[in-house]
Amino acid sequence: MIVAADEKNGIGKNNELLCHLPADLKYFKNLTTSHAILMGRKTYESIGKPLPNRTNIVISRNTNSIEGCYVFNSIEAGIDFAKTLNETELFIIGGDSIYKQSLALTQTIYLTRTHHIFEADAFFPSLENDWKLIKETNHLADEKNKFDYSFKVFERV
Repeated sequence: MIVAADEKNGIGKNNELLCHLPADLKYFKNLTTSHAILMGRKTYESIGKPLPNRTNIVISRNTNSIEGCYVFNSIEAGIDFAKTLNETELFIIGGDSIYKQSLALTQTIYLTRTHHIFEADAFFPSLENDWKLIKETNHLADEKNKFDYSFKVFERV
């Protein structure tokens, strides 16, 4: 999984990101390029197009085709498809329902923690004791990134 969340695990409002952190977008791009990404239909619609240089997998009850994407009606079917690609790392990129449904299937979480609290209507599930923080890099706000943030990597214990 890869996610950006505020101090209360807020990840979005009105199907949009809570804030614009260029450093997080660059981090996301660097990690996910050349890999498969799995997302829900609403997340795909908020992005508006398939992300380049990635295999875009969209989970939707309506399996109408989406140009440039592979569409499946279950997370498991999307994951099974990614396995046929000999994918080394499948990134689950949201939204909140997809995160909640796939947390038990996840081995690694790349979390960008924005050190701020926003008004949100979509949330990342809280991580229980079965997760261990293995890497953390803290960053202060600057001219491009309005808020302090941390890149955190968790692995399942």
